[in-house]
Amino acid sequence: MNAQVQQGGDARSVAGAVRFVPFTPDRIADVMAVERRIYPFPWTPGNFADSLRSGYSGWILEDADSSVIAYAVAMLAVDEAHLLNLGVDIPYRRQGYGARMLDWMAQTMREYGAATMLLEVRPSNTAALHLYRNYGFRTIGRRRGYYPDHHGREDALVMRVRL
Repeated sequence: MNAQVQQGGDARSVAGAVRFVPFTPDRIADVMAVERRIYPFPWTPGNFADSLRSGYSGWILEDADSSVIAYAVAMLAVDEAHLLNLGVDIPYRRQGYGARMLDWMAQTMREYGAATMLLEVRPSNTAALHLYRNYGFRTIGRRRGYYPDHHGREDALVMRVRL
């Protein structure tokens, strides 16, 4: 059974002119604009809505104008977090925002009681693999045909890190 994860209260500022804010249903359209730009097979608005309605932890890293830089959604099951989605908008890539988002989610999940974090990633997503490996994630398995692909299906690497 999945533990319900509360979104928390107000935005929490971080160094620089960016801040982390809870991902609330009224921000789905903002996140979808990024999601459609960055993924060939994006989540749907319904995927995000269902995740938030289920109590999963969702956070947005935004700039001073409230524009989405990055976002992530994770669920907690007993003492393991499952990072379901993490995205960084194209203009903000290769500037450390993915690492900041990942670190934020790991810290947040640790506060909620997670001892480990699990995720799936496409083997072809070399930027994400680099980010996750640098953070300490290690491959623990493979899910065959997990992701849709332009030529059928692509496997997913299953990775885990101790928090």
